[in-house]
Amino acid sequence: MTKIRPSTDTDIPAITAIYAHHVLHGTGTFETDPPSAQDMAARRSDVLSKNLPYLVVEDEAGVLGFAYCNWFKPRPAYRYSAEDSIYLAPSARGKGLGKLLLTELMAQAERHGVRKLIAVIGDSANQGSVGLHKACGFNHVGLLANCGWKFDRWLDVVLMDKTIGSGNSNPPNSTQDQ
Repeated sequence: MTKIRPSTDTDIPAITAIYAHHVLHGTGTFETDPPSAQDMAARRSDVLSKNLPYLVVEDEAGVLGFAYCNWFKPRPAYRYSAEDSIYLAPSARGKGLGKLLLTELMAQAERHGVRKLIAVIGDSANQGSVGLHKACGFNHVGLLANCGWKFDRWLDVVLMDKTIGSGNSNPPNSTQDQ
C-alpha cells in the first residue's frame, strides 16, 4: 500500500540515493555532484527548522520519492512564498505518485501559512515536472533561457506558481501565518 508521510531521519539514505540519481542522470536539478547523506540530512533539518513540510511517499518496498518546500527567498517579505521540490525514484515514475505527493505538499504548506508555491523547474524539456505542476493547477509564469550548463548543453529554467489557501485575498494573520 502506498502512503505519504512526514520524512524521518531513517529516510535519509533513500532520499540521498533518489536525489543522487537525479543529479547524475537528470536535468531537474542543476547540481552536478551528488550531496552526501550528511548534506541531505542538513538540508532536511533546515526545512524542518522553518516549520515546513518534508514528505516521503513509500510502499512495502520502501521510499519511492520525497517532496518538500522551502522559503523562496530568505528575506522576510517572502515568508508566505515557498519553492517546492519533488523527486521520485526511477521505478516510481509514471504511476501518479508525483501528483499525490505534490497535492499533499500543497495541503501541508497551506497549513503552515504558505500562500504561494513556486516551481523552479530545471530544463524546459522536463515535461514530467512541467506536466505534474500543470496538472496540479500551477500556471506558467516565466522562462529563464539558457541559464544553466549541464551535460554539455545549455538548460532553461521554467517558472510556475500556484496560489494556495487565501492567497492575496487578505493580509496575513500575524499569529497564524508567521
